[in-house]
Order: sequence, then C-alpha cells, then structure tokens
Amino acid sequence: MKESITHWLEKRMKLKVNERKSAVSPPGERKFLGYSISPGKGRAWILIAPESIRRAKSRRREITGRSKGRSLEQVIGKLRVYLTGWRNYYSLNELPSLTRNLLGWIRRRLRSLLWKQWKKGRTRYSELRVRGVGKDLAAQTVGSSHKQWRISLSPALCIALPNRLFREMGLPDI
Repeated sequence: MKESITHWLEKRMKLKVNERKSAVSPPGERKFLGYSISPGKGRAWILIAPESIRRAKSRRREITGRSKGRSLEQVIGKLRVYLTGWRNYYSLNELPSLTRNLLGWIRRRLRSLLWKQWKKGRTRYSELRVRGVGKDLAAQTVGSSHKQWRISLSPALCIALPNRLFREMGLPDI
C-alpha cells in the first residue's frame, strides 16, 4: 500500500517522499502537527498526541522549577505567555479532562514552589495562618516530614493557595 502511494506521489505528482517520516498505520498510532485521532462511538476524536503532552509537561517543569530563585509572579508571567500560545494551538482538542488535569498539575507545581520558598517551619506556619488555615492544621502540615510535591496536595495548602488565587495572579485556564 505504502509503495503504491509513494510511487504515485513521486511519479505522477513529482513530489519527494521522505521515507524516514512516512509510515502507514492506524490513525490512533500516528500524530500529525501535535494531534492524534482516536476512534469513538460513530465518530473520530481529535486529541492532543501523547508525545506533545510529554513535551509540554517537560517545558512546564522547566518554567516552574523550584530551584531557580524566582518569585511566584515571575513564574506565572512566564506560564501565562506559554499557556496562552499552547491553548490557542491545541484548541481543537476534544477531551477537556486532559487540559483540566494539566492545569491541576501546574497549580500543584506552583504550590510546591511556594512551599519550598517558605523554607523554615516558622515562615511556613505564619504564611499558612495568614492565609486562613487553622492552628492545628497549619502545625500538622509544617511538622510533616513529606517533601514539597507530597505536601502540595495537603488540605492546608489547598486552603491557603486556592485555585482562585492563581487565576487572580494571571494564570490562564487552558
């Protein structure tokens, strides 16, 4: 099948086919311009390709790195530029839960970034208390032996740093 199409493209259409980039396979196994097509009930779904998601996560990891010494406003500023372009490019995606999960992952990264920036127990406790967390919950969270990533899902950080706060700081929805 591929040989006949290649022959037709090269002889009839006078086009050059790049063998390294060409393949014949089911649509769900290939990606085209960052998208993949998945079969559904009676129709096909346009989704973001898994490789594109991995690359986007890697880029977001780079932007939200916890050891760069930047303020939350600077990080959100960089994320705003990146996510606006990413959202516009992948606007054809028909699986909203995928982008919702990615946005949740970004907010978790931002919470863990702030937790690391607060460093000392006394600072962490006072930041949690100022942001409306109760004494017992704040003390329990500060006394935890877990690292930033695990703590970023704690109820105390979700109360202190709600999704609304990130929206108000300029983090766009994707």
